Amino acid sequence: MKGTKNRIAILMTCHNRRETTLSCLKAVFKQVLPESVTFNVFLVDDGSTDGTGDAVRSYYPSVAVLEGDGSLFWNRGMRKAFAEAMERDFDYYLWLNDDTILYTKALKILLETVWKVKKTDNSGCIIAGSICDPESGVPTYGGLIRYTRWHPLNFRILKPRGKPLPCHTMNGNCILIPGEVAKAVGNLDGSFSHSIGDTDYGLRAVKKGFSILISPEYVGTCERKNNSIYGRNQKMTLRELIKKVNQPTGLPFKEWMIYTGRYTGIFWPFYWVRPYVNMFLKATMLSILKCFRKKI
Repeated sequence: MKGTKNRIAILMTCHNRRETTLSCLKAVFKQVLPESVTFNVFLVDDGSTDGTGDAVRSYYPSVAVLEGDGSLFWNRGMRKAFAEAMERDFDYYLWLNDDTILYTKALKILLETVWKVKKTDNSGCIIAGSICDPESGVPTYGGLIRYTRWHPLNFRILKPRGKPLPCHTMNGNCILIPGEVAKAVGNLDGSFSHSIGDTDYGLRAVKKGFSILISPEYVGTCERKNNSIYGRNQKMTLRELIKKVNQPTGLPFKEWMIYTGRYTGIFWPFYWVRPYVNMFLKATMLSILKCFRKKI
């Protein structure tokens, strides 16, 4: 809160994106902050072979660089950074993707948002930083809301509208978590390797009675990644596709089963198998079309 010391742990993980990571850190160290606010950066270098860790140590010696072996990916890398920071009991924890470039007043906006909310609701809240595309300005990451009743795990991005708005969960690109919320919810779940951990954390926080609000305005930029596994690999055989899907950066069978089992009730088998059936059908249809074109 204003007038008291506020210590922030900025948590990051990276792998072989030297210039991207350095650009992100450059924006972090340009933040315009209230006098009461200080921060420490915890960066997990997950087995980078492009010199990322050494470059960070050289340009930003105050950053605590933690080593990974290349098998952590996003969720477990962030989990490692989170665990290290939580041992020091910070007032706030900021998740930050290394491909997200913060505006100079990003941290100030996030802090002032949580301070404003605390004046009327002291139950605890997470602030999801709203992120937009650097070229088009369209929202790319941030707070997520359900957009259909029949699928509880289908979400869309909530666009900022000048005030904190509630959402159901969040992307992990830029997330401010107060210390009391982190203590109650705990760390990211190590059951997940890459992309499910952030939305799972948000849903767990809501289950414990905390709220998630988006920042009233955009706090940074990041291009939207194409997460369609099949869309990027239309020339793959079905066997190759299955192998690709089950990798950490795909939609691993066991991890998706844990996730759907937690949040979709007795119908979890339907929600678990659905994306895999869709991919199988697309692969089959394209194989048929390919054979048909050859005959023509």
